[in-house]
Amino acid sequence: MRILTLLTVLLFGFIPSETPNLDNSTLKGKPFNSISLELSLKPFKKNDKAYIQQVATELFTQWHSLLRHTDTVSVMLWTSDGSEILDYKGDLKQPLEWAKYMGNPNTQHEVGSGPKELSLHERAYLYIDNPPAFTYGDLKFIIQTLKETGKKVTGKPVVIGATFDPGPEFAKSEFKYKKHPEILGGNAMGHKTFVSCYSTLNADKDAYAGFPKGIPANTPFGTFFGRQSQHFLKDLGYDYIWFSNGFGFGVEGWSSTGALFTGKAFQPERLADIKGKITEFWKLFRKECPDFQIQTRGTNLSTGADLARDGVDLKQIYGGKYNMLPPPNSPWAALDGDFGLEMVGYMSRMAELPDERYLFRYYTHDPWWVNSPWLDRYGQEPHDIYLPMAVSRINAKGEVRLPTHLSFLTADNTYGEMPAQVPDEVTPHILKARYDSPTAPGPLVWVYPFDEYHNWATQQPQRLPEIYYGDWLIRQAINNGFPLNTVVSTGSFQKVIASKPAFFNESVLVSIVPEAGSSLEKSLISFVQNGGKLLVYGPADHAGPAFLNLLNLQNGQALEGEFQVNSSLMLDKLDKPFPTKIVHQALFSGGGVATQVKNKTEKETKVLAKMTQAGHERDVVWVRAQSDWKGGKVAYVRGTNSSKFTGGKLLTPDNPEELFTGPLLLRYVLNEFGIEYRIDKRNPSVKNPVLTISKSSNGYFFSGYCPNTTLTHRFKLPQGAPLLTGYETELANGYSVYNLPKAWHRESRFFVEQADGIVSCQEMTSGVQHMKRCVRLTGLKNATVRIYPDEGVTAEGLNVYTNVGYPWKKGKTAFKPGDKKYGTHYVVENVTGDLVAFW
Repeated sequence: MRILTLLTVLLFGFIPSETPNLDNSTLKGKPFNSISLELSLKPFKKNDKAYIQQVATELFTQWHSLLRHTDTVSVMLWTSDGSEILDYKGDLKQPLEWAKYMGNPNTQHEVGSGPKELSLHERAYLYIDNPPAFTYGDLKFIIQTLKETGKKVTGKPVVIGATFDPGPEFAKSEFKYKKHPEILGGNAMGHKTFVSCYSTLNADKDAYAGFPKGIPANTPFGTFFGRQSQHFLKDLGYDYIWFSNGFGFGVEGWSSTGALFTGKAFQPERLADIKGKITEFWKLFRKECPDFQIQTRGTNLSTGADLARDGVDLKQIYGGKYNMLPPPNSPWAALDGDFGLEMVGYMSRMAELPDERYLFRYYTHDPWWVNSPWLDRYGQEPHDIYLPMAVSRINAKGEVRLPTHLSFLTADNTYGEMPAQVPDEVTPHILKARYDSPTAPGPLVWVYPFDEYHNWATQQPQRLPEIYYGDWLIRQAINNGFPLNTVVSTGSFQKVIASKPAFFNESVLVSIVPEAGSSLEKSLISFVQNGGKLLVYGPADHAGPAFLNLLNLQNGQALEGEFQVNSSLMLDKLDKPFPTKIVHQALFSGGGVATQVKNKTEKETKVLAKMTQAGHERDVVWVRAQSDWKGGKVAYVRGTNSSKFTGGKLLTPDNPEELFTGPLLLRYVLNEFGIEYRIDKRNPSVKNPVLTISKSSNGYFFSGYCPNTTLTHRFKLPQGAPLLTGYETELANGYSVYNLPKAWHRESRFFVEQADGIVSCQEMTSGVQHMKRCVRLTGLKNATVRIYPDEGVTAEGLNVYTNVGYPWKKGKTAFKPGDKKYGTHYVVENVTGDLVAFW
């Protein structure tokens, strides 16, 4: 075998994939269906067949340690800007306009010209002197070489994807910007710069592969693009196509405004027409290109926001049976640190799916804009790996579902380089995040109103502001430390609760106010009355009597504008206190503030926050728990979206130095459920961290991003203060206190009840055969310790010792099963000194 391997290396330059895989527990049973390496043509700096093969070999070799964990390998080719599809005439000798630039080549300035002070968004340069010329035939050879070489290096089947981008990036496009500007709409990169999927084409006498006699006037773009794609993909050997930058999902893929929302008002009267046009595009494309899989980038926003602002009916698109993958997480977090928007978009779009497949995408390099996010934007910190990879969805069967597909944008940089440093550094974090990925619902579960939002848009279009507001509120809450990373749709939730009533017993559900008399209303009420924990947010204008009664809520006159906010909630500890003024804009907050506790004398209701304006008082946060609810509790947060549209792409948050940030109340009220995450910082303007808490194999995994590392973090869960493995903590008032780096990901299998002291939690070796894990705690003082061994470990397999070391001849300590409401764990009481647990 060694001789064969050596010969293969000498002859072909790679190790054969038939080398036995001695670890049969690949990714603990969590392999990917497909891993995609996105690639431009820039690494192919010479149009030489041997050179092209060398580049392909290097590509797959660099990523081999990750590709062994997938069923299929994919290469998604960023050949041009998609105009290579539009321009294709069916002749493989046709010259290929390809993405050989850095910057925007579709400006008034010719490539390489113009004043030096112009940015790359205002002009472009060639990425190297004298880049090679390619034909469509050359592209076909590259595709075939990637398939053959990838198969040899990885032993996996290799599929190749084409890309279509609606904008002006990547390559020169005569078709979009000179021959057919009538197809343009949107303002993402200037006025009318993006192709509208529901546009129509003017007449064109030129011959194209799908239209050899030219394009007839008023041809729908979906028809033209679909037919061209069918010829192009089939002729060149592609396997699928990628719709980039929101294409197929409206016109404004990046902006918080769109066809229905101007930033000043919603226009519900336009909804039916816009939805119909988007639907028609998908049908027309599929009529002409029926079989090739479609993968999608989607927008930078979320399901509710897209529907309310730009008429994107994701439910119809998903239900169209178009053989498509849903949009992945957007790269906003890399661009501006907006993890809340990335996470909300990701979760809201996976709440329901066309099937069980969905994609996680990671931003390693940018082959156009002279940045390599892993090395510069992220600073080699893996926060945008661990945070979104802590996300999971619950399907209608009550199964935790993870991403089936993984994609890297891109394997090459702007200069056509493929630095091995990037896959070498990124791969361990990707694998670690996958090993630790959720196997159970997290402490918070978003019950996402996927069906409700789409139904309201059609049947109650006056509720577009409410649809728009809900996702923005959760976006801001996540950006302020609200640890939300599990999602289930309202429809799936009801099915899970019916078949598995105890499935969410360890979680707090996070939900909008359900529609009056709906099945969701009945399910949520039953959940609470049977011991469940529920956090409700948003307006209650359409609540029914039963849910109003559950919340002890009544609606008064809706108010908006400037308020004083008064809260008895425990807030973060600041040197300079939060402002007490808050602004509630009805346009951005689903209407005015109308909510009040109905029966203020009821002892079971506790008001926690009020907003007051000119003598008018509104209750905005309260909790309620009745004795016959079997331990169930409901909290209500009306919610103010403390942001507004001031121009640009996204809503602008209010200045935290001047106005209180309303979405913070969602995190603060979690104290009522025993989930406490507090932050010490200097003043309100210091950006808050982003946190996820997930559960995997019976352990808790904390992942975070700290925009400002001067913060101090304080944690407490219902079962005690979590101890992060590998760290020390100074306990204070029952909290575990940590100072954490920019990006972090830590396991916790031990929780303590202890007032103060410095406690260390360190991995070690037991020295005992068949024991896989061993952890030592030091610094305990009369502590109650709760231990969460790996899933499947029984009491017989757990060993606990106090104040003794190897070879464990004495000091074995008794433990008992813990309260089931805190999950499967074991309890040791009154521990002082050291504790070692192994299993």
